[in-house]
Amino acid sequence: MKSALAALTMYAAMMTAGAAWGQADTARAILDANHKAVGDLPAAGTARLAYDYRASGLDGTQSTMIDLATGAYANAQESDDIPAADGYDGKVPWQMDISRSYTTQLGGDRLALAINGAYRNANRWWRDDFGDAIVTYAGREVVDGHPRDHLVVTPKGGKRFDAWFDADTHLLAGIAEDRQFFHMRESYSDYRPVDGALVTHTIVVDPGVGEDGLVTAKLKHATFGPAQPLSAYGMPRPPLTGATIVGGAPSTTVPFRLLNNHIYVQATVNGKGPYTFIVDTGGHTLLSSRIVNEVGLQPVGKGVESGAGEGHGTTGFVHYDEIAIGDVRLRDQMGFATEIYDKSIEGIPVDGMVGYELLRRMVTTIDYEHRTMTFTDPAHFVPGANLGVAVPFEFYDHLPFVVGSIDGRPATFDIDTGSRSEIDLTGPYVAKYDLRARYPKGTLATTGWGVGGPARAYVVRLPSLKLGPVAVDNIAAGLSDMKAGSFSDPNYDANIGTALLKRFVVTFDYAHQVMYLRRIVPTPADVGTFDRSGLWFNAKADGYEITDVARDSAGAKAGLAVGDVITAIDGKPVTPEGLSDARRRLRSDAAGTAVALTVRHGGTERGVTLTLADQI
Repeated sequence: MKSALAALTMYAAMMTAGAAWGQADTARAILDANHKAVGDLPAAGTARLAYDYRASGLDGTQSTMIDLATGAYANAQESDDIPAADGYDGKVPWQMDISRSYTTQLGGDRLALAINGAYRNANRWWRDDFGDAIVTYAGREVVDGHPRDHLVVTPKGGKRFDAWFDADTHLLAGIAEDRQFFHMRESYSDYRPVDGALVTHTIVVDPGVGEDGLVTAKLKHATFGPAQPLSAYGMPRPPLTGATIVGGAPSTTVPFRLLNNHIYVQATVNGKGPYTFIVDTGGHTLLSSRIVNEVGLQPVGKGVESGAGEGHGTTGFVHYDEIAIGDVRLRDQMGFATEIYDKSIEGIPVDGMVGYELLRRMVTTIDYEHRTMTFTDPAHFVPGANLGVAVPFEFYDHLPFVVGSIDGRPATFDIDTGSRSEIDLTGPYVAKYDLRARYPKGTLATTGWGVGGPARAYVVRLPSLKLGPVAVDNIAAGLSDMKAGSFSDPNYDANIGTALLKRFVVTFDYAHQVMYLRRIVPTPADVGTFDRSGLWFNAKADGYEITDVARDSAGAKAGLAVGDVITAIDGKPVTPEGLSDARRRLRSDAAGTAVALTVRHGGTERGVTLTLADQI
């Protein structure tokens, strides 16, 4: 899962303009008019900006420091003791999350976005060569009743963004820029003079997910001073706190259950529980309403979260004193108060989630063969050949971002234990290589269910892929057709899930940005397989409700339909807790296997023989 909160970063803007200056009919004329209206900002030095800041239903402050010569920047927000920060020193972008851990950000579009932000901060488009960018005039438009001149700008090393200037005043009215899978818009208004230059005093950031996603910054004061070394904009490196092992032990091991290709551990929160937590490298610390109510936590704010599905949900922030998993203690941190999975989707209640905040603080080894997780204090971690092949990664937000290939084509991967699939290829990557035509034998099916609802994909069989230097073959792959959500993101190519990772003992060393893969021998039987029934069903109190039937599948040929409820399999009544086993059986039993189902529709029950068949 991927949270939307992490995508709502603020890029400080000092785009200013003034009196009318003729007809703006070319990009050069528009920007010259903008520059003339603004006047001459200092060619070098430091701008310090202080804002009142509102995001996720919370009021707070933002401080911004900008190097006027290069556009390097550092932002820090604080709302109700909930922190966030990001910056760029001209070489490496970075961010701090709400658990106060810092990571460099070189995966996905993060470097390109940082270059864009610095370009705008330094007003590089005023230069004769447009600051080494491609700038074109897209025409005049009427927006909210006002004529605006539209420029398309692509800085060198950055990515396209669009800018609109008021045609009468030459004020920069707004920009649009794709960030991750969000179509972000920033609007600028309330321009006032600061040291002889006009500066926007109100900035609104809209990621396109509704009112709850809006971010507003109102400038309180701004000052210009001497230049600082660019190192002042680099990532801080304070000691990382918030996680320990009881007794100061160097490591500890806990068991886990693997259900629906998800990792589940038992945990307590502030001494209460136990609760069932999913372990998700693609997620943050999440606490369900059950935990919030039973433990007596107090959520604040209201944010937006998005994931694999096309929808999005809302979430608040909550402080907890301690999450205990075996002898591991996560202490004094913020999490997100939200529902994770409905019981119907997993067959068991899911009370919480741990992910980035834990793995960032503990080297984590997932042994899928023996169903154990080992957490090691980074100070005691010793890399070695026994861990397997080292695969370096960058961070794309909070996710490990790995370079490799898919069937010989270059590709980048998010590593996501919260995904039940082997691999899901993003819509832009599928379109780029016309993969539906290259792999015609497949099926369109529901492949998962998470934040945002069901995820659908055209599932095919891939001959091979590589994660760094590690080769994997015989893979069931989803070719996404999602139009929104994380699988519409053009900044990575595929999401690797547990169904593929369970071929290995996997060690994540977030501190050094290395993943180790040690192959399990013999290869587990339940890999490289895909559902042979053509059904997606969720658990209800009285059976498994079918929510999707793939065309021409075994389920369709057996006459099963959406809304049917499976009450028994081979004469045994189904239970919610048996959901994972039922799904595994339907993907693992051989083609040709006959499965006897008892099916209810309305008030009528009937017997159905389901003969499993390969779909890919």
